[in-house]
Amino acid sequence: MTTLNLLCLPYSGASAMVYSRWRRKLPAWLQVRPVELPGRGARMAEPLQTDLQALARQLAGEQRLATAAPYALLGHSLGALLAFELAHELKALGCPPPLALFACGTAAPTRREGYDGENWREPKSDEALKSELRTLNGTPEEVLANDELMSLTLPILRADFLLCGRYAYRQRPTLGCPLHVLGGDADRASQAQLLAWGRETHGPFSLRMFPGGHFFIHEHEDPVLGELVAALEPHRMSA
Repeated sequence: MTTLNLLCLPYSGASAMVYSRWRRKLPAWLQVRPVELPGRGARMAEPLQTDLQALARQLAGEQRLATAAPYALLGHSLGALLAFELAHELKALGCPPPLALFACGTAAPTRREGYDGENWREPKSDEALKSELRTLNGTPEEVLANDELMSLTLPILRADFLLCGRYAYRQRPTLGCPLHVLGGDADRASQAQLLAWGRETHGPFSLRMFPGGHFFIHEHEDPVLGELVAALEPHRMSA
């Protein structure tokens, strides 16, 4: 039985361990490999990064050996942009391409209007960051009111928003792997912004919408995981 590795990149403010519960729910042939970013989780002692392309290059060097086995990339929100840039950086290193790239919960790299722009290119205050968390509706109010937790979370979130806000799309040859986009029907990304991901690959493309807002991947976890398994199972059989 061929095992596929699913390299998962976290969203803003999160550790890669937000994907750890998927390990219990996915079949044995699909191995979840959370990719931790500097400055959080097991890498808390490392400096936070605010340059997305520099971070993607760093991660490509770290994950280079992982590409010797069949693998796919997945990211949600910030993680989707990072997974996309990581795919290009791995390609530049001459690594085998991913079997698929899953971009969840964010607009395509060329359609970031309403996301980044001038508004997020400079560091935001604690209150502005908390306001954004409330808008995204993924953080309980009791967590937002916990000063100790917020003192740990907000510096990470501030840096992660700068990663997105200072992101600059670069024109390059398109990827060749299948690109699967997952979106929430109440999230801020429009269908046109999600469909624009299709321009980033000359391989197969799909868009699947789920009920819910920005954190639909947790709200509707089982259908999301079912989508991943359905997309990757044919690759397992042919790998």
